[in-house]
Order: sequence, then C-alpha cells, then structure tokens
Amino acid sequence: MTKLTIAYIGNGKSTNRYHLPFALKQADKITVKTIYARHDDHTWARIPGVHYTTDINDIYNDDAIQLVVVATPAETHFALAKEALTRGKNVLVEKPFTETVAEARELFDLAQAKDLMIQCYQNRRFDSDFLTVQQVIESGKLGDLLEVEDTFDYFRPDTPENSTFSAAGSFLYGHACHTLDQIISYFGKPDSVHSDVRQLLGRGKMNDYFDLDLYYGKIKVAVKSSFFRLVPRPSFSVYGKRGVFIKQGMDRQETHLKMFYMPTHPDFGLDRPEDYGTLTYVDDNGQYHQEKVVSAVGDYSRVYAGLYETLINGKPKAVKDEETLLQLQILQDGIQPLVDQEEGK
Repeated sequence: MTKLTIAYIGNGKSTNRYHLPFALKQADKITVKTIYARHDDHTWARIPGVHYTTDINDIYNDDAIQLVVVATPAETHFALAKEALTRGKNVLVEKPFTETVAEARELFDLAQAKDLMIQCYQNRRFDSDFLTVQQVIESGKLGDLLEVEDTFDYFRPDTPENSTFSAAGSFLYGHACHTLDQIISYFGKPDSVHSDVRQLLGRGKMNDYFDLDLYYGKIKVAVKSSFFRLVPRPSFSVYGKRGVFIKQGMDRQETHLKMFYMPTHPDFGLDRPEDYGTLTYVDDNGQYHQEKVVSAVGDYSRVYAGLYETLINGKPKAVKDEETLLQLQILQDGIQPLVDQEEGK
C-alpha cells in the first residue's frame, strides 16, 4: 500500500494531543517522518522513528514529505501555510484556518495555481455527540426539524479576567471554529446569520461569549458558548414538531486525551450509558416515548483517513474551500463590532 508521508510544524499540545495519536492510528496508511519546532525543548515524549528538528528546511527540502500540518498559534497560520505551499507541499492547517477571508482566499488560490491541496483541520465533525444528533434527526422521530442548539461551555473565569482583546485570540475564533463547522458541514449555507458577540467583562478584555443564530428556512440553529457557565448547557438540544433530543455531555475523546488514554485502547472516547442522550417523542399513533440513544462512535482519525483518500487516491477534499470561507466570513462579521469598539470607531 502506498503511504502518505507527513511532517508537522509545531511540537506543542495541538500536535501531540489532537493530531499525532490519530495519524499514528492510521499507521498502515500514514508515515509521520518529521516534526519541526523553533526550540529543542521537548515537553512531550519523542516518538520513536520520527525526526525532530529546529531547521524547517528539513521539511521543505525532503521530497518524500507530501503533507505538512501547521499546528501552531492561530496568528501564524497564514504565513506558515503560504510558505509551505510556496515550497511545494500540500498543507493541513489547524483551525481557525486564518484570521480573514482574504487570507484564506489567497491560500486557496495559491494551492490551485501550484496544483496542491490545502485544507482546514475540522476534527469536530467526528465528535460522537454531533454524529449522534445526525442519526437522531435522520431517524425521523423528531418530526419536522424546528430548532438546534450546539453549545460549547466552560467555567474558566480566570481566562478572560487575565486576558486582553484581539480578534484572532477571541473566544469566537477559538471555539466557534469547532461548532460552527459542524453546523455548516451538515446544514450548509444559511439563509441569514445573526451574531451576538460580547465582552462580558467590558472593553479591553477578550471576547468571552457568543451566540450565533443561523437560519435555514423555518429552522433556527444556534451556536453558543460562554466562559462563565458553572453548570454547562447541554452539548446539543434538538427540537422537532413531535419530539426533542437532549445530549448533555460532549464527545469524550478530548477527555481521554487529557488523561493520556490513547486511541489504541478499544474503549477510547466511547460514551458510557450515563452519557447517552435522551430522545422524547410522540409516534404516529400518538404514543409517548422516552428512550436513551446509544452514542455514535467519534473518531478524529477519520480526518487523516480522508486526507489519505484525497492525496493518494484522488478523492475530493472532506472540508470544502467554500465551507472554510463561509465559516471565516461569519467569524469575521461577528467579531468586527468589537474590533470597531476597541478602535474607538
């Protein structure tokens, strides 16, 4: 089997927690050859057989490397991705992809001109709660769909209290890039969008709250997050004419990764019975039902499986350019009022 050979720019939490475990799970298809970082201070354990370097040219001058993964702070994504494309490499970029729509268009145009691939890393499409919601909607038990709420809450008051404002470092860019992509990937382009993006602690502080409402005909889809939710809202609430599905807890892959419980375990990321969502509905005969729904299996390694299919077998990209551009347009429009306020406009 032909393998896909990849390298990473960045050797921090993003690379080691959210990428490498899932690339390595695809070892029959993928070879991780090189990891670059500016400094040779390895907080994370080295992977046997991988070349660690502080010279980025070790990646660019290696013809065997087909894909470069940019897993660095958001404000560096555009420059590093552009450099990698210029040096003839296909690129996977962590989210948020870039800060502006114009930057994203420039990268897509450059990739097309050089007959290369560039794509945003949207692993949250493979969250178990999101996959389960799709199954419930498609079961038809809710009846005509009316409303969906996709929520990603925290209780971390110290974070905004000790931060200053920036667009790229906003809660909107850092977290709506997960949930907003879920909605766009499933529902497509909305008819209209209403954004409520706030600095709950006032001017000068980071954006710490957002509520994005996307309208699809009669369906309203809300993407919500706050840093000040001691008791988090359900991860998903889905309402139809005949029922409701509530999924309280989020996908458990991240929980397990933080415990260094890796995808090599057969029960990695799996929901327990107490994590299952509750479906309540009235059937065609007017009978009331309430049941637990066994969660779908989330698997971030499906991102890397998709990249293999695209780069080795010529399949279309899993994350379309227009989806990334749409997301960035919503993010850019949402944060702009706060940017204007900070600049005194």
